[in-house]
Amino acid sequence: MTDKPVPRRTRPTFTDQEALQFHSQGRPGKLEVVPTKPMATQRDLSLAYSPGVAVPVKAIAENPTCAFDYTARGNMVAVISNGTAILGLGNLGALASKPVMEGKAVLFKRFADVDSIDLEVDTEDADAFINCVRYLGPSFGGINLEDIKAPECFIIEERLRELMDIPVFHDDQHGTAIIAAAGLINALHLTGRDVKSTRLVVNGAGAAGIACVELLKAMGFAPDKVILCDTKGAIYQGRTEGMNQWKSAHAAKTDARSLADAMAGADAVFGLSAKGAFTPEMIASMAPKPIIFAMANPDPEITPEEVAAIRDDAIVATGRSDYPNQVNNVLGFPYIFRGALDVLATTINMEMKIAAAQALAELAREDVPDEVAAAYQGSRPRFGREYIIPVPFDPRLIHTVPAAVARAAMDTGVARRPIVDMRAYKTQLSARRDPVAGTLARIFERVRRFPKRVVFAEGEEEQVIRAALAFVNQGLGTAILVGREERIHETARAAGIDLEGRENLEIHNARLSQRNGAYARFLYDRLQRQGFLLRDCQRLINQDRNHFGASMVALGDADALITGVTRNYSIALSDVRRVIDAKPGHRVIGVSVCLARGRTVLVADTAIHEMPDAQELSEIAIEAAGVARRLGYEPRVALLSFSTFGHPQAERAEKIQEAVRILDRARVDFEYDGEMSADVALNRDLMAAQYPFCRLTGAANVLVMPAFHSASISTRMLQELGGSTVIGPLIVGLDKPVQIVPLGATDNDIVNMAALAAFNVGG
Repeated sequence: MTDKPVPRRTRPTFTDQEALQFHSQGRPGKLEVVPTKPMATQRDLSLAYSPGVAVPVKAIAENPTCAFDYTARGNMVAVISNGTAILGLGNLGALASKPVMEGKAVLFKRFADVDSIDLEVDTEDADAFINCVRYLGPSFGGINLEDIKAPECFIIEERLRELMDIPVFHDDQHGTAIIAAAGLINALHLTGRDVKSTRLVVNGAGAAGIACVELLKAMGFAPDKVILCDTKGAIYQGRTEGMNQWKSAHAAKTDARSLADAMAGADAVFGLSAKGAFTPEMIASMAPKPIIFAMANPDPEITPEEVAAIRDDAIVATGRSDYPNQVNNVLGFPYIFRGALDVLATTINMEMKIAAAQALAELAREDVPDEVAAAYQGSRPRFGREYIIPVPFDPRLIHTVPAAVARAAMDTGVARRPIVDMRAYKTQLSARRDPVAGTLARIFERVRRFPKRVVFAEGEEEQVIRAALAFVNQGLGTAILVGREERIHETARAAGIDLEGRENLEIHNARLSQRNGAYARFLYDRLQRQGFLLRDCQRLINQDRNHFGASMVALGDADALITGVTRNYSIALSDVRRVIDAKPGHRVIGVSVCLARGRTVLVADTAIHEMPDAQELSEIAIEAAGVARRLGYEPRVALLSFSTFGHPQAERAEKIQEAVRILDRARVDFEYDGEMSADVALNRDLMAAQYPFCRLTGAANVLVMPAFHSASISTRMLQELGGSTVIGPLIVGLDKPVQIVPLGATDNDIVNMAALAAFNVGG
């Protein structure tokens, strides 16, 4: 990326109704409990509970450390709050904090595979809160305190750390401090500054501000070079107004009395305060090449655009995702707890926090992998003024930060179970990452950077209107609803959706469109030798939204099409294919993406070829491998059968063997092998033990099915019985981006497919 300030991107937004619907649809809330052991037989129940459970009970009574081996304690964190400082909303009480705490628990699981449960403690009395939490220690491997106001948060964390033998971590303090410190390390590096001589101002003397000061001083910042400010100005030695013991500990020997005084000539400033706290005059008064971290949320103390208008030599970070250098706590707490839990740490000490900050800083200096670069279409991010902090979907975070934290815990003697083989540990960490959410996050980020015009063909349907609005609100581009304007507005009003004055939302009535004639002539040129008259084509354009929408895409009036809510998949595909051809040299197929327990597997062909022959199977394999690469995976393709490498011998397996030979002759550039059964393809240990000659170097992530029916049946069974999420079938191989959702798809399904269409996942 360049060192020039980038223009502000559209900030992802949503309506209040969308947020409430998200939290209420299906099973209310964001968490459920799922057993990790089978509960299918009487023997299973006897082992899980009485009498079998008595055996681990006795073992734990004899050796308490065994609890980490025989229970979920070693991978369980409690997210605890009393709701006295909820996000930017203030003191709304313990119960109101529950959606936030559930969300935090979800982030623990998604980013670091840490199981978590939220606990809301209904008291504002610090002693009562402490006495409640301290006795919960045997249940958890760690405590994440959240949204507790200062100064009580300092008292609570300090006392619980003294009373409990597991990590206690107040993320509002230390999470922000760690991520900001990582960015500051790199900003100092880029500007040629030394920690000991850097003049730093921290504006905001709450939990996060004081934690930042403490961490930076522990990292080597000179105490006489750091000035902490609050709403009354600089915190200086001798000040009495608005002071407490935590502020007094960082009172500076300085003549500065106001924030403006403190910032004059400063090298760096941290904002943990409020919108507008940094004025243009303050920024102009700073030293050359200033470092400005404006981290107030949702609106920073000063925006990057405002800084750029004042001076062109600044490095700017904010807490927002629509600007470069986001200080995002999700880069810290999941991975810090992951490392602490894995060594059974008794605490999270200063050395572990510094190790996390340094690991993040070093990661940002490395070349980014293709998975991250894919989100920055055409401009791979590189270490520099606009890339000093890793992005949340960087797959290397899971094996980089926890390993650094674990090592620091071992070096400082707080690890009860040291890791012997760090290389093997990093490999194990990588296997924990959920590639599914990462893949979708990368796709959404890339589409936001390069927004598209997407046609929503069934624009009069309520869920389609909701999806189109969500597509726009998330900054993914322009949504084009096809339908009668009065009917669309009527449906929206009945559903409580406000469409008035919406930017990037268009309504096109096929019958009234000025492009109607051009689309009809285009369609007639294609279909005149297939029994269609001009008036037939005109009628299709006027009355069928799939033909109209596909024509918009074919003639360049839109970038992609999404349809299928009200029409059978095969019929919708037939409509589209009258308008859009296969890409030259490609075969049109259907690929389903199956997401289960941190694993992503592509299955083909799930939509089009009923009984493919050997040549078709080889081409399906090539197309599916291409989809895997576009999604950021290195394809390992297994051509499936009920038999494995000739056993049992069967006539139907011969076409799969021939497909492998065709791929051999084609000299394709991806791993493939077959024929093999699904269990062998998906289990590398079984593959290596029984079939050491197999060409696949790991478990397959692309499965080519021998027939449409087996592909369709297996993916639908997975979705309904296996706790899996299935996206698709995705249409692959068309010359223009089109995706078809299943009948009755939800608005969320439609948005995901629209993003995939805009991303052009089909090639």
